[in-house]
Amino acid sequence: MRVLYYDCFSGISGDMNLGALLDLGVDEAYLRQELSKLSLDSAFELVVEKTRKMGISGTKVTVKLTPQWHTHTHEHRTFKSIEAIINASTLAQSIKERSLKMFWMVALAEGKIHGKEPYDVGFHEVGAIDSIVDIVGASICLEALHVRKIIASNIELGGGFVTCAHGTLPVPAPATLEILQNVPITLGRVNAETTTPTGAAILKANVDAYEAKPSLNITKIGYGIGHKDFSIPNVLRVCLGEEECIDEEVILETNIDDMSPEILSYVQERLFEAGVKDVYTTAITTKKNRLGVKLSVLVGLDKEAEAKRIIFTETTSIGLRRSLVQKIALERTLLHVKTPYGDISVKCAYFEGKRVKYKAEYEACKQAALSHNVLITLVYESVDLAMRSENV
Repeated sequence: MRVLYYDCFSGISGDMNLGALLDLGVDEAYLRQELSKLSLDSAFELVVEKTRKMGISGTKVTVKLTPQWHTHTHEHRTFKSIEAIINASTLAQSIKERSLKMFWMVALAEGKIHGKEPYDVGFHEVGAIDSIVDIVGASICLEALHVRKIIASNIELGGGFVTCAHGTLPVPAPATLEILQNVPITLGRVNAETTTPTGAAILKANVDAYEAKPSLNITKIGYGIGHKDFSIPNVLRVCLGEEECIDEEVILETNIDDMSPEILSYVQERLFEAGVKDVYTTAITTKKNRLGVKLSVLVGLDKEAEAKRIIFTETTSIGLRRSLVQKIALERTLLHVKTPYGDISVKCAYFEGKRVKYKAEYEACKQAALSHNVLITLVYESVDLAMRSENV
């Protein structure tokens, strides 16, 4: 299983996150291409450079506002206006949803602090162009990495005071602390703000688990360079690693030679509805040379009891063989590609972060073929063409 690990010993900000993910290997040209879909090109320039901080080499990202926008750096934007910008773009739906999830967390925090409805909160710096770029850019990069799990260390928040649109506030800023409730943090490593509300939202919206000592096989490391100088390296370290995905499941088996195949088909449907992972039959010869079938059911431990109940009450079986097995699975995602016959869902499988196979979902292809009165093979071919031409 491909894992992304955030090592936040010096905190996190939106630009540091972008720098770290680019340093990790996300294609800069791809990021720029996707950001252009926001139709905000005239408002900012993305500056990406290789540099060092206290001897550590990494990537530094700066979002520079163009002259006509520079005076509006602290322009107030509401969640509603940001939502409109993102939804009006041609970005993939998954990127839009991930971006809005992060902005919504900031809206909730700011709303609670200022006693306002989240939709009406003025986002100040977080609503400015640079933070829109930071958050949407984070979504683009995270989607591009195809990681199945994101983990993080304790997050250093810093100390002292910071000056913002509301005046001089203690560090961590109220919004940052509000966002990071129930998240492990450290304080006071430096007398400055190390984690911004944008950085806090990026982690809170995307991290699956916080582990001080993660166990993984690291394959790649990236460093995002911060703009300020501290007594410690102001960098964000991110690591790509592999964590073998091994699930414990159960195989239940029984031999049946005295039941109608029609009922067996019904039982299979009931088992799938109950949430088992797989049901299959094997033709066998039972005692007294009777023709029969071996019914095999792969099921998770949480659904095992229900699977047993269905087998014992709906079939003629009076006994089961139970085997505990370990299942190793490739990472999978579901994409939606545009074809002349409509959007078709496609299941993609990844090995070591690279897509190794894909398959159009049969039901989607069937419905498209019937709706457009074409051969189903043409629908499958259109999916292959879309996957190749768009390099999905």
